[in-house]
Amino acid sequence: MRVLVVEDESRMADLLAQGLREEGHAVDVARDGTDGLWMGTENEYDAIVLDVMLPGMDGFDVCRQLRAAGRWAPVIMVTARDAVEDRVRGLAAGADDYLVKPFSFAELAARVRSLVRRPSGSRPAVVEVGDLRLDPATHRVWRGDDEISLSPKELALLELLMRRAGEVVTRTAILEHVWDFAYDGLSNVADQYIAYLRKKVDRPFGRDDIETVRGAGYRLRAPA
Repeated sequence: MRVLVVEDESRMADLLAQGLREEGHAVDVARDGTDGLWMGTENEYDAIVLDVMLPGMDGFDVCRQLRAAGRWAPVIMVTARDAVEDRVRGLAAGADDYLVKPFSFAELAARVRSLVRRPSGSRPAVVEVGDLRLDPATHRVWRGDDEISLSPKELALLELLMRRAGEVVTRTAILEHVWDFAYDGLSNVADQYIAYLRKKVDRPFGRDDIETVRGAGYRLRAPA
């Protein structure tokens, strides 16, 4: 999954980003409300962790404008303000959840997983393509009745391919979604992880569903 953290306090932003990356997510960080709004509008995120007290534009306004722009990634607002009216204001602005500081990272990570897992018209709780099933909340994958063990990055890459089954996914899109803006776009890490996936998801089952589209990228074959 790709997560946006909007937090102006450097230490908190770094801790959140590090923890989410250790969970296997690609993480982008915005240091103020204006950058958070721009990044949240210009990119597709699976979840947004949004501080309320931000310079330039507060979290309420950022969330409200994201929703007005048609961006519906789940938003968790985090703040030191625990008044009921603040929580109500955050939810009214379009937030999906509200977490009061100080909080444990384990709770934040659990809430992110829970929000992403919520069924919606565009994001089913469990992703299925043919006999492949992937549960983002529990980090589990199956081919038919057989469970497959994947690393966090392998799972994130497979989820991206499954959500875009039948479409060509470019190497750039893979790097941006599975890693983050800071990653070297010239790296062959995408090709390496595609090879890892094929060894675990396709070859043991006599399949060749992950296709190379020469000069373009990769595609997970969609069932007929």
